[in-house]
Amino acid sequence: MRHRPTPGNHASPVSTRWGPSGPGRGGTRWQPGGPRWHAGPVDRPEIGLELAPDLHVFVPAARRAGRSTVRTDGSSSLGHVVESLGVPLTEVGALLVDGRPVGPAHVPADREQVSVLAVDRPQPLPGPARFLLDVHLGTLARRLRLLGVDTAYENLDIGDPALAARSAAERRVMLSRDRGLLHRRELWAGAYVYSHRPDEQLKDVLSRFTPPLAPWTRCTACNGLLRPADKESVHERLHDGTQRSFDAYAQCDDCGQVYWRGAHHARLEAIVAEALELERTLKQEQAQERALSGQARPVGSASGAVERPR
Repeated sequence: MRHRPTPGNHASPVSTRWGPSGPGRGGTRWQPGGPRWHAGPVDRPEIGLELAPDLHVFVPAARRAGRSTVRTDGSSSLGHVVESLGVPLTEVGALLVDGRPVGPAHVPADREQVSVLAVDRPQPLPGPARFLLDVHLGTLARRLRLLGVDTAYENLDIGDPALAARSAAERRVMLSRDRGLLHRRELWAGAYVYSHRPDEQLKDVLSRFTPPLAPWTRCTACNGLLRPADKESVHERLHDGTQRSFDAYAQCDDCGQVYWRGAHHARLEAIVAEALELERTLKQEQAQERALSGQARPVGSASGAVERPR
């Protein structure tokens, strides 16, 4: 007799038609012209999932009130499940299943209880704090460069694949408000910029990654390094009024842009002063935490974002 699907074979009957067997055979056989057995839905695993408050911005209100229920397909990784809810893994610090840490490649089983924690701050990086910003973050890029932070910036929309490839090739942290971009597997590292306001954006990046600051050492136009320049060497790039009013200059080694203490210098000084004060405060807080814990870890040595399954 030909094999007949049964519920034990994970098939779901819709309707059937059985006819007489062929000559000389007893029983029944499958008639190919009629309604067929086909694979139907099976019970999908159901997990409980709770997101850290810092991650609520990425999910609907129904997911923000404590633990909620999520049905999975039984084969997708936990990292994929979290991203399917709208949370970039760049913002996830740890994944706990029934209280134990797991990696994003873990496949959730039925009734497991999952806690998704936010990334620790300061966040360690596997290399120097170097950044890449997309076309929407021009002001933030200029302010980071003002502080001497190595910051690449694309002032044209070159597309997500090209940005992710550059992040990987140059080992730069991709800063963006585009969640889709931060889901790309080829990124070396990434971070979501939570605010629309440049002041808050700068504070967010500095407190998360604690990059070493060296104000007035980078070109805000191209990210090149600045060197002192005398008036005679740059006079062709200056207006007459500028030459009469200022004596101290700096020039970019890469693009030749000339800088001096002009009308906007006081505002830039305020940005620099606030950033340096934040840097001092963060270092003091980290020193106090190390003293209380009895550990001599460097600033930023806490757990970073989870790594995506490749």
